[in-house]
Parts: sequence; C-alpha cells; structure tokens
Amino acid sequence: MDIFDVVETTWPAAATHVAGPWKIRDGQGGGKRVSSVEWITDHFDADDLDQAEDAMRALGQDALFMIRPEHGVLDAALAARGYEIIDPVNIYQARATDIATERPPRVSMFCVWPRLAIQENIWTQGGIGPKRWDVMDRAIGPKTTIVGRWDDQPAATAYVALCGATSMLHALEVLPHQRQKGVARNVMRQAAFWTLEQGGTDIAVVCVKTNTGANALYSSLGMELISSYHYRIKRDRT
Repeated sequence: MDIFDVVETTWPAAATHVAGPWKIRDGQGGGKRVSSVEWITDHFDADDLDQAEDAMRALGQDALFMIRPEHGVLDAALAARGYEIIDPVNIYQARATDIATERPPRVSMFCVWPRLAIQENIWTQGGIGPKRWDVMDRAIGPKTTIVGRWDDQPAATAYVALCGATSMLHALEVLPHQRQKGVARNVMRQAAFWTLEQGGTDIAVVCVKTNTGANALYSSLGMELISSYHYRIKRDRT
C-alpha cells in the first residue's frame, strides 16, 4: 500500500472532494495534513492553480499545497507564484518485529481508547488540541492511543492507527520533564506490539525535518527513511 494512503487513512480530513486535477481537503482546523490540496493527475497545467486556490479560499483555508517528491513541476510553479516551503516532513517505516523486541517496563505503557483526560492535558501542553483530537476520532479501522507513565507520574501520549498491514503513529508527545529517559522509545515499542496484535506487519511515522530529536529517535530504532513531502503556502492577505 502507498505510504501516503496510510497517512491519509490514519489521519483523515473532515471531508475531501475532487476539483479538476486536485484533491481538496477540508481540515476543520485539524492542521496542515488535513487542510491541504494535492495534485492527483499526470498532466500539470499552471492555469489550474487558480482553481485550487479558489477551492481552498471557499473553505476559509490558506492556499496550502502538499508536495510529494515526484511533484517537481508543481513545486516549481508554486515557487514562481511566490509560495514558500513550510514544514518539510520525513516518513519513516520499519518492520514492527524490529521494534517490538522488548516489552516496555510493567505498568509504564497502556493502550486505551477512548483517550483519557490526562492524555488531552499532555497533548494540550504540546499544542495538540481538540481539532486534532477530532482527526483521531474520524479515523475508521483499528486505532488506539498510548498513555505512558514514568517514575510513577504521567509522561507521554500518542495515537496510532492501522491501515492495511501498516500502522502509523501520530501526535507523540512527551512531557518536558520526562524527556531523555527512554519514554518515547518505549511508546514506540508499545505501538509496535499493538500493531502485531492487530495483525499488522509494519509501523510508520511522519516527522518534520526540523525536529532533530524525533528524527534521531526513529533512526536509532532502525526505521528506514522511505519518503518525504513538504508544503508550499501563500497566506490569503485580502
């Protein structure tokens, strides 16, 4: 399965529709991934950009394009229109068995659904609010959240969902005073075990390139950098 299908299934927009060569996402405030427009045909015509911009403006959203590695022509056309790159993202993937090598310490990591109030508190501190919780609620199929405790105190939260044989973990947040203790690594292990228990074989994550700590974590777990994408944005100033 295409990894971008996994991204979209596990972190879905409120609604999507096709307008010409574009997939238009209505994110309802849930962030860039669910509020972007994507080119979905083989032929590109720069004149079609107006259609995409109008569609996003009609939704009250910024003109925001998601650019895959193979979309170089679109990327250049947007740059020529004054669009700037924002939030380049890496996509990592690994066999779940390669991460599920050791269970987290007892009573440290728990899979729960629906999410708990303490998780919402942790996410809120990390800037992940109700509109993004709505994204989690919209996902169809096997899904869970992970709540982590460390030193007998709340420590972390994450959300993970399965698409086909691949799970994707999103919204990993560790409280500042609980970092550098191996908490995030154990969240990933818990997610890998959950994936296997659901019949999945692989686990994936997306991570902005500027998050050096998270990129280092996923690399240290042996996850392979399999793809990337970025956005181009031109905010509506009218």
